[in-house]
Amino acid sequence: MVERDKRQKFEELAEKRVNKAIKDLRLIGNLSNRNNYSFDDSDVRKIMKALDDEMKALKGRFAQTRPSDQDFKL
Repeated sequence: MVERDKRQKFEELAEKRVNKAIKDLRLIGNLSNRNNYSFDDSDVRKIMKALDDEMKALKGRFAQTRPSDQDFKL
């Protein structure tokens, strides 16, 4: 029963948070309208780097495997 409650809570929160993140990303995308905003390539790179860095951190938190302690071999 407890495991099911955890699953239900995960699904509920995941749906809400992912939908909010998608909405917020679309709002960030709206900033690309040069008729309404002034920005340069440096600004865009900073935004993309911040989002990419956060996605990498997110993927790392969900990763099931840990780095191997074995030596590298070709």
